[in-house]
Amino acid sequence: MNTVWYLKRQAEKATIFLAAKENGDASASKGAEMHIDLVEWLRLLCGIWFLPHLIGKGLHYEKAAGTFENAGFRPAKLFVGITMVMEAAAAIGLVFSIYPRMAAAVGAVVMLGAAYAVVKINGPNWRWQKMGPEYPIFWALICLLLAIV
Repeated sequence: MNTVWYLKRQAEKATIFLAAKENGDASASKGAEMHIDLVEWLRLLCGIWFLPHLIGKGLHYEKAAGTFENAGFRPAKLFVGITMVMEAAAAIGLVFSIYPRMAAAVGAVVMLGAAYAVVKINGPNWRWQKMGPEYPIFWALICLLLAIV
């Protein structure tokens, strides 16, 4: 866990709580604490969600390389390896709060690359039911939000 980040978050919680308490607004302080906790949960879940993708690429390396080749990422095996390293960095950083903003930015790059690959392979369909980039773009935006929060 990034100690500086953790201490900064705790200080933010205390500041929000004290400011609301001084104003006599107990509900505002509770809502502010909940918001911060929800962001932490979102960070954790976002990091965990990278694990199945990472494991899938590891177990099916050749198939993943074929997909990367079809998307135009060459040399495909090198790009699969780089993507796996980036996904691992994003997952570890987000789950354990190690440079979480940087980890989220790395995750966003991976997911934007996935969105590009989906469009390149399947055409410009939007919805995921038609193999569109809707899901990876949504996930990339969540990562970008985590990078700036």
